[in-house]
Amino acid sequence: MAVTPQTNTTLEAMAERMKECDEFVLCGHVNPDGDCLGSQLALMHALRSLGKKAQCILVEPDSIDQGLGFLPGVSDMVPAESFDGPCRAFVACDVPIPSRMGKAAAIQDRANVRFTVDHHAADASMSDFNYVDEDAPACGLIVWELIKALGVKPDSSMATCCYTALMTDTGRFQYQNATPEAFRAANEMVEAGAEPASISSEVYQNRSLASLMLEKAMLEHIVIAEDGLWAFSHVRQSDFERLGAVKADAEPLVDVLRSLAGVRVACMVREQASGVRGSLRAKGDEVDVSVLARHIGGGGHRAAAGFTFEGPVEDLLADLPGHLDELVEKAGLR
Repeated sequence: MAVTPQTNTTLEAMAERMKECDEFVLCGHVNPDGDCLGSQLALMHALRSLGKKAQCILVEPDSIDQGLGFLPGVSDMVPAESFDGPCRAFVACDVPIPSRMGKAAAIQDRANVRFTVDHHAADASMSDFNYVDEDAPACGLIVWELIKALGVKPDSSMATCCYTALMTDTGRFQYQNATPEAFRAANEMVEAGAEPASISSEVYQNRSLASLMLEKAMLEHIVIAEDGLWAFSHVRQSDFERLGAVKADAEPLVDVLRSLAGVRVACMVREQASGVRGSLRAKGDEVDVSVLARHIGGGGHRAAAGFTFEGPVEDLLADLPGHLDELVEKAGLR
């Protein structure tokens, strides 16, 4: 466990304060992944089981990956821009800084009490109750412990959401963060009603045709280092429009790049109407891709990070080879 200096509470103290609140708004980060959605939905179910009012919101509309639409409660989520209810208690899940919450940050600002549950490091605390454990394999594992601290017996909905969070953030339990703690928690979740085969099928065997066609477009733009240590590619806004693809259809593409033999760092760039976004992945534990993500305008973990680039996509694509060369050289791979 690596609880960061920004942590100002324990899960037990956070749970006691939550019990004193009656109405909650829960939110994650922009472009929510399985950990982000699973964490906030699991906690929403737990709070509702205690008789609390709890509403999960999305930073942007239509931002849920098709493979995550099965999560219990996901259909109840509303975009931040459409939420006009009260916000007495705000819970940020899997998001360390307000800028990653878009319009939801304004909702957080008007809350009477603020909570953060996360495993991403940040320069400062943004909540009254801030709990950040960098060593946690997923935010969903922290939420799992918080649910128990609330005195709630996890049901199948909570277990399904937390298992999805854990499974996706450990890359199907293949990444370096697939620790003994992760497997112990997964066992508890399965015993509480999570169904691994069904969840895996929903998440990983549920791609749209547009996503496959987007992969084809991505492969046409692939760039690989001479020694094969890094690879990157991109898709344009015109590709999304031509194929009828949405943001979520691009999510699997960075892992396609990482799967190449010899590649230690992969970067996938997508140009969309909302801006230029990038995903970074490392293979093994030598390279810390979060360093590059923070440099460009984002953050994340050692093996998985993301960023938003403020500028023309051409500028980013021109600079990426140098950035990636620097990463692998600093890691001693050359």
